[in-house]
Amino acid sequence: MSGGFPQTAFPKTAMVMAAGLGTRLRPLTDHRPKPLVEVAGRALVDHVLDRLVEAGVETAVVNVHHFADQMVAHLARRDDIRIKISDERATLLDSGGGIAHARNLLGDDPILVANIDSLWTGGEVPPLQTLGQAWDPQIMDVLLLLVPRGQGLGFEGPQGFFRDEAGRLTHSAEPEPPTPYANVGFQILKPQIVDGVREDAFSIVPIWQRLAAQGRLHGAVMDAFWMHVGDPSAREAAEAKLAT
Repeated sequence: MSGGFPQTAFPKTAMVMAAGLGTRLRPLTDHRPKPLVEVAGRALVDHVLDRLVEAGVETAVVNVHHFADQMVAHLARRDDIRIKISDERATLLDSGGGIAHARNLLGDDPILVANIDSLWTGGEVPPLQTLGQAWDPQIMDVLLLLVPRGQGLGFEGPQGFFRDEAGRLTHSAEPEPPTPYANVGFQILKPQIVDGVREDAFSIVPIWQRLAAQGRLHGAVMDAFWMHVGDPSAREAAEAKLAT
């Protein structure tokens, strides 16, 4: 891929999950959407789009809801990646519903899905390169980017994953035994996994659990340091980490 990582199977299209209300980031989100909150002088959405461009992604489908007009105007300034808007002004659709709503924009090839509030720094291998090199559509339908517990900021609660020697995942929300890996918020998946769900708004987690039972949910572990920008204190911690 021109300008991207040296793996031929890396998705050309990404879904950027940017429609949330960002209530935990208030007051920063009282007058702007969460994706336009700045960390180290750059909007969260631009941090994510920069990573996608580095990886060779050509098209980003971005869902919008909260302060949608601000988002559309901001995204129009990008000229290094094709932007398509998935309009969720009418109602929030959650993670699975957002992907399903955008299906006609995403196509049928595997896609990268990116959460808006995940940043990283350091590491020997770019995390999206780690993800792309591990992707094998013959044996997996979803490949999550993971980080070991203790290698990041903003971990919340017990929810996470166990991973076997073949990379297959088991999802758990129980406090004991503690899960060794957390989901970074980036994944490669086959968009067909949301087809057939009758609800408009739905989480992708039950789909992960179903695929895990089938051995089709896998994980790749990055060596970079992860930062989850979920609230103002996490934003300050991320800025401090990026400044070092």
